[in-house]
Amino acid sequence: MAPPATGRAGYRLERVPDPVGGGSIPVLVLYPTRAPERPTALGRYSEQVAPDAPVAGGDRPLVVVSHGSGGSPLLHRTLAAHLARHGYVVALPEHPGNNRDDNSLAGTARLLAERPRQLRLVVDRLLTDRDLAPEPGRVALVGHSLGGYTALAAAGGLPRAFDRETADRQARAVPVVPDPRAAALVLLAPAAAWFGHPGALGEVNLPIRMFTAEHDRLTPPWHADVVRAGVPDGRRVEHTVVAGAGHYSFLSPFPAALVAPTFPPSWDPPGFNRARFHDTLDAEVLDFLRRVSPG
Repeated sequence: MAPPATGRAGYRLERVPDPVGGGSIPVLVLYPTRAPERPTALGRYSEQVAPDAPVAGGDRPLVVVSHGSGGSPLLHRTLAAHLARHGYVVALPEHPGNNRDDNSLAGTARLLAERPRQLRLVVDRLLTDRDLAPEPGRVALVGHSLGGYTALAAAGGLPRAFDRETADRQARAVPVVPDPRAAALVLLAPAAAWFGHPGALGEVNLPIRMFTAEHDRLTPPWHADVVRAGVPDGRRVEHTVVAGAGHYSFLSPFPAALVAPTFPPSWDPPGFNRARFHDTLDAEVLDFLRRVSPG
């Protein structure tokens, strides 16, 4: 049964304590509400949402979105708002040490272990929130680029760090505890190089909706091949190659003042309309989640 749509999205900012990493994980949470939306500043962006509004709806699956390396959770704000308006609780964590403001862990084996652990902490926290009250058996993970790696690892993947990522320059397994609550994955131009060895994705046996870009130089087609060939049943992977798209086309459209060839996340291959594509992407992700949600 699909969660009830309210047509409006509320939002609040949470901080999830991290007893292992220290500090906390900032998490932007969007959710269904009946309160009126208004233009609201979210960092450098603006979105139609209802700040700190009451939660509405009684059937609320949880979606957690993992941003790419050195990115920001706000780069997936439009998808999150769309899902929230259709009854989902959507968490957008900012990965400590691998975001726009602090990228100190980039390229390290530690980061490969930290990212999926952080997702698990976010799920733990939100499933105990009596106000949001998301359903514990209906958790979907969405990830772009390294966020795709993060979702696969959290869902049972067994990654191996490359020698260039470890302190002693020895390739080795990354310690990751799988989260059995993950029920579905949405992968956007996923980075899958760490799952190229035999058996790496043998435990990732759940529905997957994967989108890749025709003109992607950062995660070229072989990354998608790793996913399809590595999971137990490739028929459970619904894969679309988006014609004309680039690696960053899966990010929310940027304000016109920020769009420039010198700012790669804002740039698309010539002739590609990111805003129009996101209308399609949002609808297709919602359709997938509705189809695979139990109950």
